[in-house]
Amino acid sequence: MLIRRHHRRAAVAVSLAALAVLALAACESDSGAGGPEPTPTGAAAAVVVPGRPGEPARRVSPEEAASLLPDERPNGADFRYVQMMIVHHRQALTMTSLAPERAGSPAVRKVAERIAAAQQPEIGAMEGWLTTNGGPRDQGAHAHHTMPGMATEAQLAELRAAKGAAFDELFLKLMVTHHEGAVTMAAEVLGQGNNVQVEEMANDVIAQQTAEIGRMRSL
Repeated sequence: MLIRRHHRRAAVAVSLAALAVLALAACESDSGAGGPEPTPTGAAAAVVVPGRPGEPARRVSPEEAASLLPDERPNGADFRYVQMMIVHHRQALTMTSLAPERAGSPAVRKVAERIAAAQQPEIGAMEGWLTTNGGPRDQGAHAHHTMPGMATEAQLAELRAAKGAAFDELFLKLMVTHHEGAVTMAAEVLGQGNNVQVEEMANDVIAQQTAEIGRMRSL
């Protein structure tokens, strides 16, 4: 249900935009021969808003129509998720960077390549979102151990020291836990956040990392 919230918001926005276009087109068409008088010069174009079941549609100004759209301004949960997920993804890249030299299995190296290829652009998208929305926010101290799935420094040291089959086993164990933590964080922001772009990013994380967990568990 939470995942579908974006689709309802998008449907409202698309409906209002489409109706506005239809209203303008109708005005242009009606201004021809035999049609009603065109809207006086300088008058604001009207937007037709559909009524509730059993109620007629009504015409409102573009400003009023805009006010009917859902408020999708990011809230604290959105900023917290994006800022924490950037840190979370960076640790995944730290782990995947060890695989080319230390993994014993070609399949594990391939998984690491796939993870790195997906998460590096996601970091860029999240950093871009922060820039667009005014930059990072002070959400309080969030140490690594408060983020679900984060490996400890001791675990990372152990991974750096491992090689071959020992590396493969530890890498898969840590990365599955890491992905599960990311899915948990994404599910939380879907329930607490307010911004549609963050919802889309969270849904992508859930879809991609759930699939990746399945692949890693099969190795």
